Amino acid sequence: MNTEKVIIIGSGPAGYTAAIYAARAQLTPLLFEGQRLGGQPGGQLMLTTDVENFPGFPDGLLGPEMMEKFKKQAERFGTRIVSEDVLSVDFSSQPFVVNTSSASYTTQAVIITTGAGALWLGVPGETQYQGHGVSACATCDGFFFKGKHVLVVGGGDAAMEEATFLTRFASKVTVLVRKDVLRASKIMQERAEHDPKIDFVWNTEVTEIIGDGTRMTGVRVLNNNTNTQSEIAADGLFVAIGHKPNSNIFKGQIELDQKGYIVVKPGTSATSVDGVFVGGDVADYRYRQAVTAAGTGCMAALDAEKWLASRE
Repeated sequence: MNTEKVIIIGSGPAGYTAAIYAARAQLTPLLFEGQRLGGQPGGQLMLTTDVENFPGFPDGLLGPEMMEKFKKQAERFGTRIVSEDVLSVDFSSQPFVVNTSSASYTTQAVIITTGAGALWLGVPGETQYQGHGVSACATCDGFFFKGKHVLVVGGGDAAMEEATFLTRFASKVTVLVRKDVLRASKIMQERAEHDPKIDFVWNTEVTEIIGDGTRMTGVRVLNNNTNTQSEIAADGLFVAIGHKPNSNIFKGQIELDQKGYIVVKPGTSATSVDGVFVGGDVADYRYRQAVTAAGTGCMAALDAEKWLASRE
């Protein structure tokens, strides 16, 4: 069995950027882009229609188109890409072992870029209108709702942050809260509550997202206090009930925080295991942007290259 110099687990901006740098450093990386477990090949940008905030693309482009360009660039420099999920890993000794459904691989270094996924509502219409009115990222998509009425679902800090950010663009932001109180910190609550563009609908759960077949036009909601149903017309819906890092296969192998994000040594991409590095949203609960994911993917490749050189 051949031992790889570096295996990259995951794709998206972090994985493909790590691959570009690793390949240019003559590390002949092997990248598993995944199929369905947790995330999806290409990461969350595969669910984004227009990307207008990535430097170098003044006219913007489609998320899947951008990821295809990233992938082609990685392949151009010699990255080998396998469309399989990694099912388990063994980081207990060198060489590390990476297992897929069809084979086992050994490697000196690993770069993890499995990303994170927004937690969705799981209601009818949600998947159909993702990227067509339904989003989980105000920073990514808020710009497209200038002068529009948008809804935000959630009651925590993330929801308040999204709602406050959206007031820069939207004419009105309605926050749908499942309970009659907010979970958000006091400062975030006060900021949202004092904003004239934001209003709240309490004890409310979205049961369906409705649209005209092309874009969403509103939602059906249930008041869980009175058990009555109604409809709310809106141009957009932002789901802000949290994110889940795709880190399950690394439990017990490397250090994770309470929410499952991979812990890094400050100022580096190094994890708790020597020779295992990480980039992108699986370690980043704060920024979650394509450009920051690409940056940390670059860091991981450079760190892996130096680590491998120090062992030779």
